[in-house]
Amino acid sequence: MGMTMTQKILAAHAGLSEVKAGQLIEADLDLVLGNDITSPVAIHEMDKMTVKTVFDKDKIALVPDHFVPNKDIKSAEHCKCVRQFAMKHDITNYFEVGQMGIEHALLPEQGLTVAGDVIIGADSHTCTYGALGAFSTGVGSTDMAAGMATGKAWFKVPSAIKFVLTGKPKKWVSGKDVILHIIGMIGVDGALYKSMEFTGDGIANLTMDDRFTIANMAIEAGGKNGIFPVDDLTRAYMKEHSKRPFVEYTADDDAEYEQVINIDLSEIEPTVSFPHLPENTHVVGSFDDIKIDQVVIGSCTNGRIDDLRCAAKILEGRVFKYGDNVDTDVIIPARYLNSSDPAELATHCMEDIDKDFVKKVQKGDIIVANKNFGCGSSREHAPIAIKAAGVSCVIAETFARIFYRNSINIGLPIIECPEAAKAIEAGDEVEVDFDSGVITDKTTGKSYTGQAFPEFMQKIIKAEGLINYINQK
Repeated sequence: MGMTMTQKILAAHAGLSEVKAGQLIEADLDLVLGNDITSPVAIHEMDKMTVKTVFDKDKIALVPDHFVPNKDIKSAEHCKCVRQFAMKHDITNYFEVGQMGIEHALLPEQGLTVAGDVIIGADSHTCTYGALGAFSTGVGSTDMAAGMATGKAWFKVPSAIKFVLTGKPKKWVSGKDVILHIIGMIGVDGALYKSMEFTGDGIANLTMDDRFTIANMAIEAGGKNGIFPVDDLTRAYMKEHSKRPFVEYTADDDAEYEQVINIDLSEIEPTVSFPHLPENTHVVGSFDDIKIDQVVIGSCTNGRIDDLRCAAKILEGRVFKYGDNVDTDVIIPARYLNSSDPAELATHCMEDIDKDFVKKVQKGDIIVANKNFGCGSSREHAPIAIKAAGVSCVIAETFARIFYRNSINIGLPIIECPEAAKAIEAGDEVEVDFDSGVITDKTTGKSYTGQAFPEFMQKIIKAEGLINYINQK
């Protein structure tokens, strides 16, 4: 009987021609990972051993990333323990506080993980590196200690579930939605001690960040590891980030799988998990409104720059609706132009047309108007007042020429779209994607296409205005 990808990698590192599911083996390690929570336990266990030092100072990675900056003295002492150990044993890949990042995003970026590796880490999400075609899995601190001392670890060879991915994900569907969809299907124990092996032509439509996220969360389904085949995208990523040689493994055609699950990526919708288990999944839009008090982007799974970029692409808020020819003297009355302080200007924004505006507006809200918004005086105070009031975007049928320029130049996003300006009503919830120019009225479910910003104008807005944009060049 043939072997899966995972079984082939384990066999090679155990010095065996083949292995079978359930077999107990000892394998050589390419990397041992620890963080500021798990490493001190491993270090204290290693102190009990007769070995004098680590098996290979280049094959250990220590990343203090959980309690940094240190929240208390005990956290600082944990980091101190890791730091002193790294200095004592001259650990090459010790990442000092302030120079590290989230461990599972950091290691591939630093080129420490490549295809064909066997990697253990004292962190459950160590299975992340399966995205590169490596076998990587989480272990306890004792295993970490033994790995650092000997360069070996014992494993029970896992059986496997094959996930055949086809199709292309919809907009706003990412790797996180894919793996949550799967966990919702099979449950938090659906892949217990199994290798989750992903294949199919749909993989070509997943970014590396998508794959890292999916592999990362194999543990949330009980999996021993998650693993992807190596393709051109994988090779390009490794060549960009690493100088290490890598070995590509492919599953045999007659490899044995306990289950084969087909997933059409095009059918997956944005998905979230409710408390208290990842398997408690719900498609966005299938549940009633839930008040959100706080949103945090960043975790061992999704602390990636693409997650931040995705959030930044979407501006969402309630609509304030106005008509034609809203001039700059209405936006900020001339009697207040004795000040250029944005905060002070914001306190009088729109007061001659909507005296309650400053009382009601919240950060992220949107102004929608008809023709010729911002006509009249060329005063830059007008878009400054709007932006300082917390407005995230202005949508209008047309804008006055100078107001348009002034808005972009001070970093206030604006977009022309006659259809949206006419249809969207006050109080609607609206989101705007500036890459595509798509405006979505979440209240009505209708979408409109406005003028998309070219890249250089997006950079001006992102830089908070033309001056900062120039300074950053």
